[in-house]
Amino acid sequence: MSKNSKPARPEARLPKGLQDVSPSEIRKTAQMVESIRQVFERYGFEPLETPAIEYTEALGKFLPDSDRPNEGVFSFQDEDEQWLSLRYDLTAPLARFVAANQQNLPRPYRRYQTGPVFRNEKPGPGRFRQFTQFDADTVGAPSVAADAELCMLAADTLEALGIARGDYLVKVNNRKVLDGVLDAAEVADEQRLTVLRAVDKYDRLGWDGVRQLLGEGRRDESGDYTKGAGLSDEQIRLVLDVVGGEAEAWVSYKKDAKLPTDDEQSVLGKDLFPHRPEGSEAWNDKFFPDQDALLRIWQDAVGNSERGLEGVAELSEMLQLFRSSGYGSRRIQLSSSIVRGLEYYTGPVFEAELIFEATDDKGRPVRFGSVGAGGRYDGLVERFTGQKVPATGFSVGVSRLRHALDLLGKSEGEGLLGPVVITVFDKERIADYQRMATELRQAGIRAEMYLGGSGMKAQMKYADKRGAPCVVIQGGDELEKGEITIKDLIEGARLSEEIEDNAEWREARPAQISVPESDLVSAVRDILARYGSA
Repeated sequence: MSKNSKPARPEARLPKGLQDVSPSEIRKTAQMVESIRQVFERYGFEPLETPAIEYTEALGKFLPDSDRPNEGVFSFQDEDEQWLSLRYDLTAPLARFVAANQQNLPRPYRRYQTGPVFRNEKPGPGRFRQFTQFDADTVGAPSVAADAELCMLAADTLEALGIARGDYLVKVNNRKVLDGVLDAAEVADEQRLTVLRAVDKYDRLGWDGVRQLLGEGRRDESGDYTKGAGLSDEQIRLVLDVVGGEAEAWVSYKKDAKLPTDDEQSVLGKDLFPHRPEGSEAWNDKFFPDQDALLRIWQDAVGNSERGLEGVAELSEMLQLFRSSGYGSRRIQLSSSIVRGLEYYTGPVFEAELIFEATDDKGRPVRFGSVGAGGRYDGLVERFTGQKVPATGFSVGVSRLRHALDLLGKSEGEGLLGPVVITVFDKERIADYQRMATELRQAGIRAEMYLGGSGMKAQMKYADKRGAPCVVIQGGDELEKGEITIKDLIEGARLSEEIEDNAEWREARPAQISVPESDLVSAVRDILARYGSA
C-alpha cells in the first residue's frame, strides 16, 4: 500500500425504503400518538411492549408479499445458529406473549402497543420498509361484539384526531363470506390466498389490476411481473360480481328507498340514513349502499356454503351492534372489497379509510385510502398452545395517518419554539452563561448555552437555525450595569420584512430590550407569551 493511499470513505446514503425523521415530524407524531392512546385507554386497553426481534418461527409466514426475499422479513442468525427476524407487525409477537403468559393474564386480555415494524418488500412512494403501527387487540373474546367494538374504536380514533364524519369510513367484511364465495365459484384451496391478496390490492390497482391478478398475472410500470391466481374467466366474473356488490345494492336502494320518518330518525340516528340535498330531488353524493340489501346479495352469492352463511350472520349481528350504538353508515359500512392480505385472518376484517379530497404541495390530487386495518385471527395463539384462542385486533398506520393530518391542517406539535440561546460573548465567562441557562431551565423554559467556537455573528445564525424565539447577550457593557440584552428574533425577523423606514421602526414594538439580570426569567417569559409558549 502506498503512503498516500487512504481507506475508502463510506457513502452517506440511506438504505432503500427507509427515511430520516425531522424534529417537527417527531413532535407531530408524538402528539398524534398521545391522542390515539387516550382513545384506546378509554376503551379499557392496557399498554404492552414487546421486542422488535423475535425468533423467526414465532412470527410465522403470513406476509402478503411472500415471494419477496426472506419471505418479506429481515432475518439473521445468532451465535447459536437460531434464526431471528425483525417483527413485521405487532400481532404475531402478541400471540407469542399471550401463549407464554396466559396463566397470568385476565381473559379476555386487552392490550395496546405502538412501535416500529419492518417489511422486506419492494419500496415505493409512501411505502417504506420501516414504519410505525399502533395496535389494540382483544384476546379471548369469541363474540363478534369484540370485532364491532374495534370498528367503533377506529371511528372514534379518527374523530379524536379531527377527521370529520364524511371524511372517513370504517369498512367491514368477513373472510368467511369470501370463503363462501370462493366455494360457490369452485376455486381450489391452493388458489384462494392469491385471490384474496389480489382483491386486497383494489385500493391501489383498481378493478382492472385486480382482474389481471385473478387471471394470468400483472406487469407493473417498472416491469416487475406478479403471477396471478389463474382463475377462469367465469370464476373471475363470479368473484368480481360479489366484491363489487355495493353497486347492485346502490341501484336497488335508489330504486326502492324512501326517506325515514322523523320518528325513525330520532330513534335510530340520522346518520344511519342517506339524505337528499335540501330543495333537490337528486340523491346526495354521500349516499351509501343499503347495508341490508348488501347482506342479502352476499347471502345469495355464498349459496349453501355453511362457512359463508356463518359469515353473513356475523356481519348482520355486527350491523345491529353498530346501529344500536349510533354508528351509522356515514361512519361504519359493510364493503365486499375489504379482504386484508395477511393469511392469518379468520373472520371479520375491517379497514379505516380516508375519503376526503386533498392535494399535495404541488397541487396534485392525493388519495390516502386505508390508514388503519385489522380483523379476527383465531388461530395465531393456537400455533403455540394447540388450543383455540379467539382474538381480534385493529392497527393504525401512524406515518400515513400523520401525513393525512398534515394535509388537513390538523397536525399538532409543528409550531414548538426552539430553545432560548445564551450567547457566549466572553469565553472567560462560560460559568456565568451556563448559570443563566440553568436558571431558565429550572423555571421550565427550554434553554441552551452556545457550545460552538464561533463569534457572535455565527452564534446569531445558529440561533436562527435552531428556531430560537430569542437570544440572551451579556457583554462587558451589560455586565458593568448588571444587565442583560434580550433579542426577540421572531419580532426582529418580522420587522426587517415589513418595515421600510426608520419612523416605522421607532414606533414598532422593540425587538431588543435590556433588563436587570435578575429579571432574566420574567423578561424571557414575556417574549415567549407573545407566541403562545411559556
